[in-house]
Amino acid sequence: MSEATAAADPAAMAALKHVALAGGLTETKVSCAALGDRLDASTQTASRRLQTLESAGLLERDVVGDGQWVRVTDAGEAALRGEYADYRRLFESDVELVLRGAVTGGMGEGRHYITLPGYAAQFAARLGYEPFPGTLNLELDAESVRRRGEIAGIDAVPIDAWEDEDRTYGAAACYAVTLVADDGRYEDGHAIVPDRTHHDDDKLEVIAPDELRAELDLTDGDTIEVRVEATSRADAPDDPDAFEDSGEPEDPDEPLGEVA
Repeated sequence: MSEATAAADPAAMAALKHVALAGGLTETKVSCAALGDRLDASTQTASRRLQTLESAGLLERDVVGDGQWVRVTDAGEAALRGEYADYRRLFESDVELVLRGAVTGGMGEGRHYITLPGYAAQFAARLGYEPFPGTLNLELDAESVRRRGEIAGIDAVPIDAWEDEDRTYGAAACYAVTLVADDGRYEDGHAIVPDRTHHDDDKLEVIAPDELRAELDLTDGDTIEVRVEATSRADAPDDPDAFEDSGEPEDPDEPLGEVA
């Protein structure tokens, strides 16, 4: 089972939550019998759920004679933080996620991918602007990497997968962000998060209608604060059901390119 599938499985997430509450964010000893009692499930079912979490990379296990030592992985903590963000949205208003990172150089592919027609048309329509051809690349600090999973609980603008004659390009989500740096703030950007990417979790990319390095007088190594807020499409109709069927492929062959 993939990490995404396990994270979407309520039974697996319930087991992960109980392990974390028992001390598994560091390391704790767990018996399947005791876990089964807490889950109102059999010992065998509890064992299978732990195996599922381990296979998905959300949990590490070391089986011993009288039980097993378990630890929630960084990916598991991110999944739990996503659940936490969902509950915050239910019971709190004006939920905001604040991430911090340092400006870094990229791979130089941003200009190419951002200007591809299948993406450019969606950016213009759904974000309300044509992005500057390139992204601001950030390397998140350790605390922000841990909290990044909460972004999944924030409303974003979807960017659909699309095809040309040669290949399929992957989908992404654009989250409204306000950037705060030593020399000012910028409120019209979006963090772009591909559905599938080769980037590590400590990398975050931001697009905007302006060149952000110039707007905020940034150089490599400068620290910046990213305030992520809920947003909606600039072209959103009155009928929210209008976007339910995009007609795009559900399982694209390739992710959104490695923008920089």
